Amino acid sequence: MPKKLHWKELAKRLKTLPEKKDISQDDPVCAGLADETAADIALALEELPEEQAAKIFLVLDQAKASAVLSSLEPVVSKKILGKLPPDKLSAVVGSLPPRDAATLVTEAPRKQINRFIKNKHSEPGVVHDVEHRLKYPKDSAGRLMTTQFLRLYTGISVAQAIAEIRKTDPAIDLPADVYIVKKEKAGSAHSKLQGVISIRDLIMADPKEKVEQVMATETVSVVATAHEADAAALMSKHKFMTLPVTDKSGFLVGIIPADDLMQVIVDRMRNQYSKAVGTDAEAMEHLTPFQAAKKRVPWLLTTMAIELLAGMVISHFDGVLKKVILLASFMPVISAISGNVGLQAAAITVRAVDAGVSKSKSLWKPIGKETATTLLMALVCGLTLGVIGIIWSKKFPFGMVIGGAMTCSMVTAGLMGTIIPVISKRLGFDPATTAGPFETAFQDVVGFGMFLWLATLFQQWI
Repeated sequence: MPKKLHWKELAKRLKTLPEKKDISQDDPVCAGLADETAADIALALEELPEEQAAKIFLVLDQAKASAVLSSLEPVVSKKILGKLPPDKLSAVVGSLPPRDAATLVTEAPRKQINRFIKNKHSEPGVVHDVEHRLKYPKDSAGRLMTTQFLRLYTGISVAQAIAEIRKTDPAIDLPADVYIVKKEKAGSAHSKLQGVISIRDLIMADPKEKVEQVMATETVSVVATAHEADAAALMSKHKFMTLPVTDKSGFLVGIIPADDLMQVIVDRMRNQYSKAVGTDAEAMEHLTPFQAAKKRVPWLLTTMAIELLAGMVISHFDGVLKKVILLASFMPVISAISGNVGLQAAAITVRAVDAGVSKSKSLWKPIGKETATTLLMALVCGLTLGVIGIIWSKKFPFGMVIGGAMTCSMVTAGLMGTIIPVISKRLGFDPATTAGPFETAFQDVVGFGMFLWLATLFQQWI
């Protein structure tokens, strides 16, 4: 039997396979995948460009492909699912437990979801679960919940409850918590959550007692439309294994298992961290030098065009710079400090946008807060640099010009760093990629323009 490869070594070997051409199942590297664990293959595929990962995934046998797919991070599995033929998708997902299958399909591209739902060979229970999740917004608790759980009605004994549990399919992976509900009225499909009990506690209870007597009645639930981060906070705080999800009227509509929630939340956090450093670092790592340059050059060229406006502004005020050479000494200081302020504002706003606070109702709150913060910093820095300018030039008007220019440039940078990520997000661009270049360029144009305009205005006194 071949020696087991560590997933890092396996990733290196898989990277030797061609990216552009189809990959043969007879290739020695691919043939060796049969001896690797699903977890190692999943970790290795996450290191590859998505095109190459999808091609390698297609050569896996159905059982291995299903196991690998359930081990992949949601973002990676979504990219691979988007490239699978419809028949391959249904076959691979059909081999998974219903709850895992529903979670994967819900994370897939919309076109693939529709194909899965319409496919007559798709498991009806999984289709129902997927359709139920899709009723709720993306990144909401409703998208993460499952309808595959144990639900019993009030009024039955512990013995009857255990008998009902024994009727369930042992092949289906169900959470260990049993939820006790009460029907709103006869024949109604809606039921209100009354309590919860674990299967272990149910087995340990007196068989003659009613489930209402042994269940925990102080339950904590989350509304289906709540953000997934709120659900994660509740589950972490109370150390639940499952979290019930209700609609606005308090009717139980599903539950979120801890393992499903944590996998998605950790993946979201990793992507947000990557974006916070300036771009999607993991995605960029998988691109070739040509692809990476192609993605970034347009924004750099646009920035260059805006910076040329700054050059035109400086050229327009060339006369005052020649008369007062000392002005040129302060231009790098103003540009550097303002640039840092803008980048800080952009990083804070990108984080807010990724966390979902860029909705219209809450848009002005982060903008107003960051603007007020920037204004206070600008006044302090403008006053400090103005005093330095007075001491250096021995002229009070010179210090006023330097201080005023610094204040205006910092405020502009803060505003641009706050507004540009929000606009970029709404236009469908990566806010982390566009915020830095545009913010720097605009603050240079406005900062230098204000600086040299004030210098021209007061040139006879400086």
